[in-house]
Amino acid sequence: MYPEALVKPMKAELTAVGFEDLISTDSVEAAIKQQGTVLVVVNSVCGCAAGAARPGIKMSLSNTKKPSKLTAVFAGFDTDAVNQARKHFAPYPPSSPAIALFKNGELVHFVERHNIEGRTAQMISEHLKMVYDEFC
Repeated sequence: MYPEALVKPMKAELTAVGFEDLISTDSVEAAIKQQGTVLVVVNSVCGCAAGAARPGIKMSLSNTKKPSKLTAVFAGFDTDAVNQARKHFAPYPPSSPAIALFKNGELVHFVERHNIEGRTAQMISEHLKMVYDEFC
């Protein structure tokens, strides 16, 4: 497990822009089962999370349409919450970072790590904006 001092500022990048930090299995279940659209970010300490995923996710929030709820779990730190969220990501294998969009409790879009690596923050933002336009 990563030390809190390392993880805390990476969590803050998302909570500062309105993401709810899901740290328990119950909080994951409650968030995913909500009506409307829920974005669940599997946050991570890796370079692609820092360089592309988190910045791209934050930029995507400038879109007119966006998820009604923003949430995040942190891989390698909030283990129970991450494992609970991953139960809802089937058929996708565990991946971090990752981005999932649920609509009325159903997974409607998933972005795996291999779709984040090698992409710029702008590319991730534009992709998410198209997803929001379709589902939100």
